[in-house]
Amino acid sequence: MSTVLPGPLVSTDWLAEHLEAPDVKILDCTWLHESSNMDGRTQYRGRHLPGSVHFDIDHVADKSNPLPHMLPPAAEFAKKVGLLGIADGDKIVVYDRLCGGAAAARVWWMFRIFGYPDVAVLDGGYGKWVKEKKPSDMSPVRPEPKTFTAAFNPVLVRNMGEMIANLSSKAEQVIDARGPAKYAGTQDDVFPVKKKGHIPGSVNLPWGDLIVEETGVLVSPEALAARFASAGIDITKPVVATCASGTISAVLLLALFILGNTSAALYDGSWAEWGLAEDTPAAAAA
Repeated sequence: MSTVLPGPLVSTDWLAEHLEAPDVKILDCTWLHESSNMDGRTQYRGRHLPGSVHFDIDHVADKSNPLPHMLPPAAEFAKKVGLLGIADGDKIVVYDRLCGGAAAARVWWMFRIFGYPDVAVLDGGYGKWVKEKKPSDMSPVRPEPKTFTAAFNPVLVRNMGEMIANLSSKAEQVIDARGPAKYAGTQDDVFPVKKKGHIPGSVNLPWGDLIVEETGVLVSPEALAARFASAGIDITKPVVATCASGTISAVLLLALFILGNTSAALYDGSWAEWGLAEDTPAAAAA
């Protein structure tokens, strides 16, 4: 019998009940910037959810692009996902160690952009799972390669040219998911850039404001709607999310999806691209 995902989020209890389902595949998507002196693969090897395999956004990426973990071509995504043991028809659950902000939400978005809707984020991530004393494992998983199909959906991504055009058209609302100091330009970003600040006209909604600190789960849909409203965002109209490198901004897309805006897009290059370019304007705190 085929498993049905309850939505874009699954609870730790739901996943615990479906750990043995043959069509449920779990991906540990933990990613950490090199400045942390840690990496997701090492953390995965230390301990992970039973049966999970590691999905590395720096590996499943366009290696010809110098920017961090940019989207790969559809054929390459399909090949690498198949090598992780995921087949067409599988139900995919993604998690990380930072409540979706350490790449799980980005991987959720990646599957959707490649035409695969059967994917959900583990609400609360690894931290909530462990606090609840649910099972974890140290043994590596060696998946049997499968056939996976991917078809690129350009609706869910924006490039720099489109973001520049939006400066004058203002057709899409732009939300920056970074912390307020990086948005204001008073703190250095984590990638090498030539300017600080934010895309002119964008509003700041730090991704952490959408997370319940004690448990790591997303706040309630009502609270999510209130956060977007207080940032001045009309969630019924087009939205593009941005951040430092297209990771934490995906948490905003997950929240918007839950609220019914399923076509919100992500600026893949984000500030790693915008802040490095010579001819892009930047706004900063006065």
